[in-house]
Amino acid sequence: MKKILLIEDNLEVRENLEEILNLSSYEVYTAENGVEGVEMALKVDPDLIICDVMMPKLDGFGVLRILGQKPQTSDIPFIFLTAKAEKNDFRLGMNLGADDYITKPFHHKELLDAVEIRLKKSERISKAFKQNPMDNKRLLDEYKGQKELEKLAEAKEVRFYRKKDLIFKEGEYPKRLYYVVKGKVKTFRSNEFGKEFITGVYNKGEFLGFQALLKEGTYNEYAAAMEDAEVSFIPKEDFLELLEGSRDFTARFIKMLANNVIEKEEELLKLAYNSIRKRVADALVKLNRKFQEDGQVKMDLMRDDLAGLVGTTKESISRMLTEFKTEKLINIDYLGVITVVDENKLANLPN
Repeated sequence: MKKILLIEDNLEVRENLEEILNLSSYEVYTAENGVEGVEMALKVDPDLIICDVMMPKLDGFGVLRILGQKPQTSDIPFIFLTAKAEKNDFRLGMNLGADDYITKPFHHKELLDAVEIRLKKSERISKAFKQNPMDNKRLLDEYKGQKELEKLAEAKEVRFYRKKDLIFKEGEYPKRLYYVVKGKVKTFRSNEFGKEFITGVYNKGEFLGFQALLKEGTYNEYAAAMEDAEVSFIPKEDFLELLEGSRDFTARFIKMLANNVIEKEEELLKLAYNSIRKRVADALVKLNRKFQEDGQVKMDLMRDDLAGLVGTTKESISRMLTEFKTEKLINIDYLGVITVVDENKLANLPN
């Protein structure tokens, strides 16, 4: 049974939440102020802490700051309960290492869902630590950096884009970081004849546009929706402030940049040395893995987009897809939607 520490100064709220958590099969410990909360956390070693922000003696930020400095409690998932939704409060909690915020009033399901999600994430990290004990600190730092990155995208302006709508243009000065909330987005370069070469494909939960922000120059590519998409805008100032103020966040972004460079180098080598057939197969495998949810993925891709990703003509793409369908490596329905049938064979096609 998972142990949850509830730190809340309001007796009615505390008893109500304790009952809900007990009914959900959690072992609940309670504290009525921040000082008692810190003492209780050190005593019972909870699996998760739910803490009010505004409390006597020691507020929620103080609790998190103290527990975050102690090795035995620094990794415990921490959820804030707060009636305040001001930007500065979110930023302070995020910088201190909070995992989530729930703003009062809230529905009980919202709280239980947040608790379940954080406990599952904590379990996954613990398993990774046990498998790779020498990599504990690296994995934890990466997790914290990604968590801060995702928190940065919350409660920001979200804009809807229809398929083919431009998100930013080559030559523009960046004013924000972009986070894909829903749908798929591509970045691409275009030559003097209007032919596109796709430089990146981004799925739900991924960031784009950070290279131009970091180098303080203009965009060297375009970004557009590959399908109807929702994109969150993160102001440049917020991004740079967190980048300068959080070591974990900075480390996470350095890794993202390094992976981006490595991926681009591999793609250039494939363009230079692989046959069209091999490049199309590799592209399908990459997209299948990237967009896969619940086992299988259907790729509603325009043939122009696939040609831009591979670096060939639309006619060559159509020919290769017909071959792969005949060989039963993929399926194409009457709407033109592609489903990979045998990813292993696609991935291991000879050049």
